[in-house]
Amino acid sequence: MAHVRDIMNKHVVTIEQDSFVLDAARLLKEKDVSFLVIVKDGNPVGVLSERDIVRRLAAEDKQASKIRVYEIMSPKFRWVEPTTEIEDAVQKMLNNNIRRLIVLENGKLVGVITQTDLTGFLRSKLLIDETIEKIEKD
Repeated sequence: MAHVRDIMNKHVVTIEQDSFVLDAARLLKEKDVSFLVIVKDGNPVGVLSERDIVRRLAAEDKQASKIRVYEIMSPKFRWVEPTTEIEDAVQKMLNNNIRRLIVLENGKLVGVITQTDLTGFLRSKLLIDETIEKIEKD
């Protein structure tokens, strides 16, 4: 089976943990992404999703220009290595009820893999398998 490196997104949008949430929200909008990897000195320390901003900031009527990212980020994140088999990544996401995995190689951030990435890969694989099966029958 394929590995995470085959479908991971290598263009990870990051922001420093000391940044203001307003800057994070603007970055989410500008890059058209639903989450950011939060870094300290270039190393991942958490994730911040649109959902985190709604639940931990907007719902509590806090000001995005006064709250730092580290105050509302999720410090716990799941990760895999680029050599992890896709099947194992899917299982990890299902077991932990999460939508994304950070990809680390030797402790360094090298990518992310999301449910959308996995869905696209699995859809393509199914279509290819069906085509091969159809050709073999003909």
